[in-house]
Amino acid sequence: MAEGGFAECVCGVCDGGGAIAAITVYSLGSLGRGGLTPLNLTIAGAALTALVSSLTTGILILSQRTLEEIRFWLAGSVAGRDMDLVVQVLPYLAVGLVLGLAMGKQLTTLSLGEEIAQGLGQNTLWIKAMAAVSVVLLAGGSVAIAGPIGFVGLIVPHIVRFWAGADYRWILPYSAIVGAILLLLADIGARLIIQPQELPVGIVMPLLGAPFFIQLTRSQVKR
Repeated sequence: MAEGGFAECVCGVCDGGGAIAAITVYSLGSLGRGGLTPLNLTIAGAALTALVSSLTTGILILSQRTLEEIRFWLAGSVAGRDMDLVVQVLPYLAVGLVLGLAMGKQLTTLSLGEEIAQGLGQNTLWIKAMAAVSVVLLAGGSVAIAGPIGFVGLIVPHIVRFWAGADYRWILPYSAIVGAILLLLADIGARLIIQPQELPVGIVMPLLGAPFFIQLTRSQVKR
């Protein structure tokens, strides 16, 4: 299959799988103590990631051919990617980005609490559904190009909040910019660590993200 066709096919699979994963994480997070909280969502996401990763590893062990074909993509990397791949998934990314940016005000109100948002006349169910669509499109398109590079979405928004505040009309665009900068810095580090060889950036990001994840979990538990 041509590289561009591969990206388009993977993007469709990623969007479909991303939708299923989002629904599963949302459902599991809602079952925890206190309902749907950032901590419950984080734990549910981590648990589902561990489960899916173990299943993927099992499939790859059983199929040597599949392992050889996709092992570098599974590590997460931007090396060797060109604009043809970006063009293939650009419609998904564009729709997801525009939809997310357009919902900044509604998401800010929703972050105050569902009851407050409903009291202000918002249809919270519709807002959550549209936000989920935006996330699935952006995540699916990104994974189709670079593979599963973790922790970017966990680290960046919390960093941005330090100077952007709680207004999602600023958090979302700043997160897009800071996320790109962080990924670029991690990729540069991946190219320099074991020269002349190059590590996939998906291996470097957890080194930055894991300590932040632990600190975030501890701060949420203390609250």
